[in-house]
Amino acid sequence: MENKKTPLYNLHLKLNAEMIEFAGYNMPVHYGSILQEAKHTREKVSIFDIFHMGEFYIKENPENSSLDRAITVPVVKMKEKTCKYGFLLNDQGGILDDLIVYRLKYDEWMIVVNASNEKRDEEVIRKRISGQTFFENISEKTMKIDVQGPLSREIVKKIAGEKIDNLKYYTFDNFDFFGGNYIISRTGYTGELGYEIYIDSKKSEELWNLLLSFPEVKPAGLGARDVLRLEMGYPLYGEELTEDVTPIDAGMERFLDFEKDFSGKNAILDYKSKKLLCGFVVESRRTMRHNSKVFVNDKEIGYVTSGVFTPHLNCGIGMAYVLKEYVKENAEIFLGNEMKEVKGKIVKPPFIKNTSLKK
Repeated sequence: MENKKTPLYNLHLKLNAEMIEFAGYNMPVHYGSILQEAKHTREKVSIFDIFHMGEFYIKENPENSSLDRAITVPVVKMKEKTCKYGFLLNDQGGILDDLIVYRLKYDEWMIVVNASNEKRDEEVIRKRISGQTFFENISEKTMKIDVQGPLSREIVKKIAGEKIDNLKYYTFDNFDFFGGNYIISRTGYTGELGYEIYIDSKKSEELWNLLLSFPEVKPAGLGARDVLRLEMGYPLYGEELTEDVTPIDAGMERFLDFEKDFSGKNAILDYKSKKLLCGFVVESRRTMRHNSKVFVNDKEIGYVTSGVFTPHLNCGIGMAYVLKEYVKENAEIFLGNEMKEVKGKIVKPPFIKNTSLKK
């Protein structure tokens, strides 16, 4: 089956992007150098094609919300024009997906989910919500372009106006440009000041070209995105987050609201975690790959979920699930396999400090 193309596919090819199949789409990995794209994002501003992400629109009476019970996010407590991070769990408390919820109006929400889980998430949520709840998958007609970096506010302001200054972290608003009224939010996945522009997919080429017309802006691909998110210790579904782990294992119980009912709550309340997600730094430029083993005194104590070389620290970093009793700051570990190991230490993310994220 042919991989689907994003509305910007031909523009990526013109920029000599290396493409890869990701979640059913042909996506740009990089446009030249992954490390240079990561550096540019930290120093100026980069734009990312995120069309592959899924978006759902939901409308229901919040006084008896079935959506509130379907996911961990307390959707009825949210203020309008705010965003909130949370999870879609299975009945055993395992993570089906992580997601961000937008409260559009008193009785309207948008949910942004991971690309690889879009169809399954839709099926699960549809089964959990009531027959009176309106649900629409708006992914195909919604284009999402992320504008990330310390100069991103000034760039987005040139497109959407001075009202951008009013957006606080994890809030959004509607803005008039390109003849329409579109959502711009301020969340981000790079650790820098950043915005997400949700626009009609038919207008995406016009927006992409306008953004690239500013000299401070360069495109960045999935490779740089992975470096940037790992430098901040942000988890990725399919790597750190899977059905086989719970938010407790991932150290993310702060995103669970135990004051309300949600699918998987009872299992979570009874769950006793034996492992914990932690960060690590290696004493070289080596990159530890997914499923590399973690050792202490020749004893296997865990496994690597993600690893990259960071140009900002000039070393290898990553995240791993490790038996809880071994998770101690600066504890010495070895990573790799029984034949070849690299020395490292456990550290608490983020690896990069003092970013522009909340400035």
